[in-house]
Amino acid sequence: MEWLQQLYSEEGLRTLLAHLRDIAPVLGVVVLAAIIFSETGLLVGFFLPGDSLLVTAGIFTVANGDRPQLLELWPTIAALTAAAILGDATGRYLGARFGSAMRDRPDSWWFKRRHLEAAQAYYSQRGGPSIVIARYVPILRTFVPFAAGMGGISSARFMFWNVLGGVLWVPPLILLGHFLGRTAWAEKLHQVILIVIGISLLPLVWGAVRGWLNRRRVNP
Repeated sequence: MEWLQQLYSEEGLRTLLAHLRDIAPVLGVVVLAAIIFSETGLLVGFFLPGDSLLVTAGIFTVANGDRPQLLELWPTIAALTAAAILGDATGRYLGARFGSAMRDRPDSWWFKRRHLEAAQAYYSQRGGPSIVIARYVPILRTFVPFAAGMGGISSARFMFWNVLGGVLWVPPLILLGHFLGRTAWAEKLHQVILIVIGISLLPLVWGAVRGWLNRRRVNP
């Protein structure tokens, strides 16, 4: 998918945002907000970029050399934070409404039961704080709100952890990108994206290693 490759590449995202800015000043932010909402609120969005997109968006909020400013800093932070909060709220609603029907659903190209089962186990172990922690872990940030809805979490309790997670996830990563945009790292955006993706995957890798070690102890 060419459009998906663009989201994960420096030049592709730069070109996309430049075209959107030429069409309408706010359209770039709207598209980024839609991506964040889809990744956090819709099960089909688990493959979309999250952390790397936020850092990249932050880099594009500042001009550096020949690179123009493509986004406004604070409107971008506000819009993407709201999108993340609305996304999790939608995921929780879908889990409460359709969770029982998804328990026995067979695997498909957009739904993997193992992802939902991992999110359910994660939520069962950590409760409300898992909603905050999952913000930083790909796949889990898509499925944990859904699992919380399946678990019957109240709207008020979920909203507390949801808002806290959104505020602790979106603004810091965009501000990190804004800071990097003023440095020489802005010219090495592809490397920054790879580093962010690598760091975000560490919890998944550690979870897999810990599961393997536990299985080894039970069945030496």
